Amino acid sequence: MFDSVIRLLSQFGRFLYPYMNDIAVAIVACLIVILGTRINRLLRSSLAGAGFVVRTLVFILVNAFGYGVAIVALSPLLAGQLKSIPSQWLGLVILATFIAIGAWAQRNNHA
Repeated sequence: MFDSVIRLLSQFGRFLYPYMNDIAVAIVACLIVILGTRINRLLRSSLAGAGFVVRTLVFILVNAFGYGVAIVALSPLLAGQLKSIPSQWLGLVILATFIAIGAWAQRNNHA
């Protein structure tokens, strides 16, 4: 019985390996959505005395380029780390990660 469960988890993990880059992008994007509100709030309070043009330029740089660069730079690193997880644990780790992100978002009223 235990061997069949491990075999099933291992097959599921092997099924996920080709999609690891997409999964990593999804995880990083979810984290950016949750953290983006706090980052934007911090920027807004830091730039309260700045002019409209400066605030707008910083907002564009952070939101358009900063978050994009974060996704492009962090996703391959995360995918590499996920690929190093043994296949029998991979599905459970990914599932637990998305559940944790969802619970965190729900607790912070992002859902």
